[in-house]
Amino acid sequence: MNAIDAAYNGVPLINGEEYAWGDIKTCINGVPVTGIVGISYSDKQDKQNNYGSGRHPVSRSRGRITPEAKITLYMSEVVAISRNSPTGRLQDIAPFDIEVAYMPPNGVIVVDKIRNCEFTENVRDWKEGDMNQQVELPLLPSHIEYGKPDGV
Repeated sequence: MNAIDAAYNGVPLINGEEYAWGDIKTCINGVPVTGIVGISYSDKQDKQNNYGSGRHPVSRSRGRITPEAKITLYMSEVVAISRNSPTGRLQDIAPFDIEVAYMPPNGVIVVDKIRNCEFTENVRDWKEGDMNQQVELPLLPSHIEYGKPDGV
């Protein structure tokens, strides 16, 4: 039986569970953040084919890695984090790390680390009828360390 047949015949993959939002635990500078409603992070790397004789590439070059991140918090969490600023502005907080731990009850724990983050904006956006505010804050990280499952 090959892998394609196994997948179609109901054989569970890995441990049969998928990571869910409820499995994610987030810390900023080692302090758990409970008022988080979203986090997004990624990096991309410049790559190019190098050509020589013929029509096909003869080698490939790799360039800089550009990380991006943003976090969405309830306003109460933003106010709490702002207390760490000497001026009250999020942009004046010293660089910090964010850890994102994927902790399913019966699965493999993975921890990603978004390193040396700084806030680039301090946003408030209220509208009539709002019962709470979710604040999306762009971050400027230096790099991202993607965790790998234990034993891999």
